[in-house]
Amino acid sequence: MIAYECFKPPEDTKLDTDSAAKIVLRNKNLGLEEYRFLLKTIVSSGIGENTYCPRNVLEGREEFPSLSDAYDEIDEIMFDTLDNLFKRTGFSPSEIDILVVNVSLFSPSPSLTSRIINRYKMREDIKSFNLAGMGCSASVVAIDVVQQLFKIYKNSIGVVVSTEDLGAHWYCGKDRMMMLSNCLFRSGGCSMLFTNKPKLKNRAILKLKHMERTQYGADDEAYNCCIQVEDDQGYSGFRLTKSLVKSAAQALTVNLQVMSPKILPLWELLRFFTASVRNSMKKRELMLFITSSLVGNGKKKRNTFNMLGGEGLNFKSGIEHFCVHPGGRAVIDGVGKGLNLNDYDLEPARMALHRWGNTSAGGLWYVLGYMEAKKRLKKGDRILMISLGAGFKCNNCVWEVMRDLSDANVWKDCIESYPPNTLNNPFKEKYSWINEEYLSFVRLDFSKMVF
Repeated sequence: MIAYECFKPPEDTKLDTDSAAKIVLRNKNLGLEEYRFLLKTIVSSGIGENTYCPRNVLEGREEFPSLSDAYDEIDEIMFDTLDNLFKRTGFSPSEIDILVVNVSLFSPSPSLTSRIINRYKMREDIKSFNLAGMGCSASVVAIDVVQQLFKIYKNSIGVVVSTEDLGAHWYCGKDRMMMLSNCLFRSGGCSMLFTNKPKLKNRAILKLKHMERTQYGADDEAYNCCIQVEDDQGYSGFRLTKSLVKSAAQALTVNLQVMSPKILPLWELLRFFTASVRNSMKKRELMLFITSSLVGNGKKKRNTFNMLGGEGLNFKSGIEHFCVHPGGRAVIDGVGKGLNLNDYDLEPARMALHRWGNTSAGGLWYVLGYMEAKKRLKKGDRILMISLGAGFKCNNCVWEVMRDLSDANVWKDCIESYPPNTLNNPFKEKYSWINEEYLSFVRLDFSKMVF
């Protein structure tokens, strides 16, 4: 990797507590109980009030979005990050050999890759790929596509664009499992530049060492835990079920079982093997133990990932930094507990969630940006990227830092205030008093609302 550029949305699209309350309260399908559920979810989400939202949602047009709204949202993210990427690196769009774009919920024709090629007048022989429906882990999938192509096309330069279209898919109903996506997802994205040219090695900031992709979609529960559907009233949205954390645990366990021998030192693998033999656990018994820990309850429930973290494998023996997808507080805490990570390890993911929200496939790069802005990344360090997404998929990769990194990047205007002393959301203090009488008043005359 030569460089990456995260998107910072305009300040007029910021979603503070007042803007969030207006969006919630103008949904005429919600009653007091639904409002209380949303309040509780937003307060406990780990998301602050400096995230960003699509313009059509802020302007009250989320129920009937236009194709133009979707194009405007995506164009702003793609072209802003690509303009900055070309400016930063000095490369011309005509020098790009491979282009991969991933946006799960928006797949127009011509494709988004064609839209970029047309905008920048790229070459006729460019190898372009448009990935749709791949979920929050699509960024790592896109990088894998580039990696495989690099094996065929030598001395090439590749660009990956990862983002999401939220405005055209805002949920306007009252199904609680579908309302969650509105609470978690926010505007964002990233463009990255890669190369396999030996002469550009001295310009690289990261080197891809390992890649492991796990597709857990054959399991019906995992397949349906994060899915785009319509509710009983015909409102479309993304349904997030209670099985999501469990499915993520299962997919991550399978993924790390394959990856751990490739990234951990031999002495750590021998230590783990010796401990396993000492405890008289054969291979089949280990698998049964892991499975029972993942799906069990009570005392066993506390042992999720036990054979991977905690009393099991120590991933810190081969990894210095953990770049966890900021999909939500429960996911971050679950991965941290499973891999026995401390607050320092999880701070980048938690702060990215607080500052930017869940920006889907682009989220990993805000986490990486935090590490770089905090000057944590030193030459020779290894970074484990953990991405989870609909399907259900777990796509992980390991990067080696090629030189000390200290760019303030997209965090430059706020990095000094992070981590904040508290992550309490002011939403509760401002709006917890609202009752059914007030909601009725709002429904009668929304224009009289004063915040």
